[in-house]
Amino acid sequence: MTPSNEQSGVTVVIPCRDEAGALPGVLAAIPDGYRVIVVDNGSADGTADVARSAGAAVVAEPMPGYGSAVQTGIHAASTSIVAVLDGDGSMDPGELPALVAELGPGVDMVVGRRRPDHVAAWPWHARLGNHLVAARLRRRYGLPVHDVAAMRVVRRQRLLALGPLHPRSGYPLELLIAAARSGWRLVEHDITYRPRTHGVSKVSGSLRGTVRAARDFWSVR
Repeated sequence: MTPSNEQSGVTVVIPCRDEAGALPGVLAAIPDGYRVIVVDNGSADGTADVARSAGAAVVAEPMPGYGSAVQTGIHAASTSIVAVLDGDGSMDPGELPALVAELGPGVDMVVGRRRPDHVAAWPWHARLGNHLVAARLRRRYGLPVHDVAAMRVVRRQRLLALGPLHPRSGYPLELLIAAARSGWRLVEHDITYRPRTHGVSKVSGSLRGTVRAARDFWSVR
């Protein structure tokens, strides 16, 4: 990992809240040459210290919410390409180069389609919610997607041009809708989805969390 201070290359933005247990494994798997920004979204477990000790740049976003953390990381990056993935160990950063490779001429964003490697990786209620949202995206906006872009690789300047997006769990959905309205070309690429390595998911780890996320999703128009 190297600091995010050059225009060329890829910066991996990792929004985190209380991911000190999982983060070392995630950072160790970042491909060589990729820069990393960990966005600490109000952690109380030393997440920021863990990230710094592993060589990642750290920025703080005090406003709670996934979207707020992601947007802070995007603004802090300076490379032409940014990637976003969770810091819970559920996705393999080693798969990022395959997504970056598909970001060729005429492609604005490559989104990961999660393929669970274990039944426990994706609880039924979370998978059902994702299925319904993705179906809506295909039907209403013509997007060729079957997932809500949990891992994504995108051209930074095009992303910034979309302006502010949903500050909480509705961010990935609003991103896809805004991309469709802006005429972006999206490509979907399969990624491995596995149980998080530490802790419990703030979204799919409980029915309450899933309902809260679904409420955010359905508030996006």
